[in-house]
Amino acid sequence: MREQSQYLEIIQDSIKKISYPPHPKGLFEPIQYILQLGGKRIRPVLTLMSASLYQEDITDSIAPALGLEIFHNFTLLHDDLMDKAEMRRGKPTVHIKWDNNTAILSGDAMQIMAYQFVGRTPASVLPQVMELFSQTALEICEGQQYDMEFEKRDDVTIVEYLEMIRLKTAVLLGCALKMGAIIAGAPDSDAKLLYDFGENIGLAFQLKDDLLDVYGNPDLFGKNIGGDIYNNKKTYLLITALNQANESESQILRDWISKTDFDPQSKLKAVTALYDETGAKASCEEKMEYYFKLAMEALDKVDLDENRKSALRLLAKELMYREN
Repeated sequence: MREQSQYLEIIQDSIKKISYPPHPKGLFEPIQYILQLGGKRIRPVLTLMSASLYQEDITDSIAPALGLEIFHNFTLLHDDLMDKAEMRRGKPTVHIKWDNNTAILSGDAMQIMAYQFVGRTPASVLPQVMELFSQTALEICEGQQYDMEFEKRDDVTIVEYLEMIRLKTAVLLGCALKMGAIIAGAPDSDAKLLYDFGENIGLAFQLKDDLLDVYGNPDLFGKNIGGDIYNNKKTYLLITALNQANESESQILRDWISKTDFDPQSKLKAVTALYDETGAKASCEEKMEYYFKLAMEALDKVDLDENRKSALRLLAKELMYREN
């Protein structure tokens, strides 16, 4: 089995070779821009890693893997616009560098491109792969809708939040792994277990992202720290803090949430302290470990030699304990 860096190199080279129509530049330049910002390329790498568990030649999985990466970046482009985010991977977001309408239209074009690339799946498994991808794409939209609705609610529960991040983030990791397995001819039982592995790693990954948004190093994280706090995003941390706060802590936290005019650094410092005091940070870390354990249990059941699965196990640990 190849090293993770080799799969990443395949994806990076393939992204560089994507051919774009020459006109209109205003539509395609933002797409090239966001795809060239880098990132971990986790989803396409997972697709190739999954396929390589069952086939030495993973050529058939490269185009569909690229489709997942294009689709993922499309969701980021629109997500940044909806969140009014100014930075992505240390660079200005598309709607900041260009404008809102460009971000919408270029994002729409990326979604179409994603389907074109996934459509290059071998004909024998194309219906199965397209059904998986389409269902996943719809679920991601559902998750984003929940995320927006939660901004207007003060009664979001932990269960609701976890379902939202499952839909918005985790299902695409599950899809990536299952897609590679299907294309490579894996047994249905293994394909399902790999999906479960990816979904649970995705849940742990998003909880880690919530933590990094508050506790991360901005030089490593690639975007501004504290964005969730400034925007009163209903994260696992905020919901848990509200649930576990005593009367005094709850009042302080709700006062900060209600303020429309505030010093950002003061709010970040105060709310972070409340996350520590209420045990919200510790609870979030425990929940991450819970999903990581579920992921490892699913991977253990995949009917392959442990040596073949070791690279996936290592990648999962890297995602859990990353700093960016």
